[in-house]
Amino acid sequence: MIFNPLMPPGLRYLRKHFGNRPFRLLDVGCGNHSPCKARKFLPYCTYFGIDRELYNNDASDLAAMSKFWQLDLESSDLADIPDSFFDAIVISHVIEHLRSGLDVLRILAANKLKPSGVIYVEFPSVRSLGLPSMAGTLQFCDDQSHVRVYSVREIANLLLSQRFRIVSAGRRRLWDRVVFLPAAYVLRRFVQHNASVGGLFWDLLGFADYVLGEKSCADIVRSPTDRSFERSDQLASPLKTNGKG
Repeated sequence: MIFNPLMPPGLRYLRKHFGNRPFRLLDVGCGNHSPCKARKFLPYCTYFGIDRELYNNDASDLAAMSKFWQLDLESSDLADIPDSFFDAIVISHVIEHLRSGLDVLRILAANKLKPSGVIYVEFPSVRSLGLPSMAGTLQFCDDQSHVRVYSVREIANLLLSQRFRIVSAGRRRLWDRVVFLPAAYVLRRFVQHNASVGGLFWDLLGFADYVLGEKSCADIVRSPTDRSFERSDQLASPLKTNGKG
């Protein structure tokens, strides 16, 4: 079942895209038992992870990873990560913790992903700045480690500069999670006695945006100092998105 409410959004597309074909997945920011979740929903993937620490992972998560790189993305040049090696990269709710998120994303997209590979990037939307504060993060500044608000336009422009095709982009809306929100809230708040319920409202209130891109078969070479992707006028016309809000 592709649209399982428990399946992380980036994995939903990968499940649909790869089906039963084996592929190499690089998960950038692999805490909170992400390795086991990925192997559960994507049994044919070979899983690799990057994070600055082993955050909320246990022995089963370590066993699910073919390799784990412990790196600080703000200071690492990612030279330890093999080039043109991965069929898919997921970087979900990571770049908002980085001042140099565009530079990190460019290296991952241009150098680490195979031609025809896919990348899924998710991050808080500008709308999150105006949402009410809630435990578990609903307002952007609820998480004090958030340092920058990124936009769909600048992420899409970065990928376009590397000859990616933008498959889809916009506001993240997982309507199955919205439907199950009341039950999920009762379970977490009153059965599990967990007050961190902010994340349950993300899809209803439009907390997050995403960009999904597919790399061209023909690689191009970009200078490390090329920052043309940061120009807001790189798009010839406004980006069409499949999100609302």
